Amino acid sequence: MPNLVRMSFSIEEPLLKKFEKILKERSNSNRSEFVRDLIRDQLVQDEWQRNEEALGTITLIYNHQARQLNDRLIEVQHHHHDAILATTHVHLDEHTCAEMIMVRGKASEIRHIADALQDQKGVLHTALSMSSTGKKLS
Repeated sequence: MPNLVRMSFSIEEPLLKKFEKILKERSNSNRSEFVRDLIRDQLVQDEWQRNEEALGTITLIYNHQARQLNDRLIEVQHHHHDAILATTHVHLDEHTCAEMIMVRGKASEIRHIADALQDQKGVLHTALSMSSTGKKLS
């Protein structure tokens, strides 16, 4: 890594013990990488709060037998075609499907798309995973 800088900080012992426990549970992490990950997570949250261009994944769980649900989900996606990068559809059982939709755009637009999909009758669960385009993470 270019231009590494060493730093130190003070932390209460009980909090340090919790930190060390978390590190043990994450078998592939060390202190430095863990702190870098925390900082990157905060940077992503800040991008979303400032309504910047972002990347997200919307996961839907739904009953595909709900009346005209497939048509309504496709209609929402076509209305936002410029933001949708890819979709993946899987069949979980005879009645239940999962769909993962990767989207890119302003954070508010991504939230709007997720909300519009969630509002459809027959959608059982929706989750939005927020990420970044990566431009400001290094």
